[in-house]
Amino acid sequence: MPDSDDPKHPGESSSGVSRRQFLKIGSITVAVPLVAGTGVVDAAGEDVKVYGPGKVPITLNVNGKARNLQVEPRVTLLDALRDNLDITGATRVCDRGECGACTVMVDNKTVYACSVLAIETHGKSVTTVESLMLDGKLHPVQQAFVENDASQCGFCTPGFVVATKSFLDRHPHATADELRRGLSGNLCRCGTYDGIKKAVAQLIQKGA
Repeated sequence: MPDSDDPKHPGESSSGVSRRQFLKIGSITVAVPLVAGTGVVDAAGEDVKVYGPGKVPITLNVNGKARNLQVEPRVTLLDALRDNLDITGATRVCDRGECGACTVMVDNKTVYACSVLAIETHGKSVTTVESLMLDGKLHPVQQAFVENDASQCGFCTPGFVVATKSFLDRHPHATADELRRGLSGNLCRCGTYDGIKKAVAQLIQKGA
């Protein structure tokens, strides 16, 4: 018969955590996030901050400018950009990290803005398609997309442009196979892949 702390409750081990203790710990853990603002819980002997569900202050460094805002921890980077900062270049299409229309760069790495929490990017550098055009002049990637008719409805275009820029920054002399794999995270429902491939080929040839 298993050891028990309480003869009225068999099956609870005298060593380690009993079932009742576990339930007490669980109830405390669940209750803590319901406190607005920032709380602290003990996790494996370390103090861990818990945010929410109320709004918390964060700073997003978007396109070289620090932007302070208050968001709930559940708000995605895409929603924060579009709804809180009115930066709408990254578009919402699938909203589940599949199509790449919301692609932005965080610390120079491409991410799906719909799948990253805004709070995760606090203090980091966020680059959107809006920053690529300077002094009224299109970025070479944007110009190549125009010259090669690489867009139709346009929903996927901002994400493709950002992904292409990031890819070419890292692989300026990419092969056709590397290009297919490098941009495979972005989808075009209109099927303008031929124009996109021609645009990128033009950029590689020019060394842009």
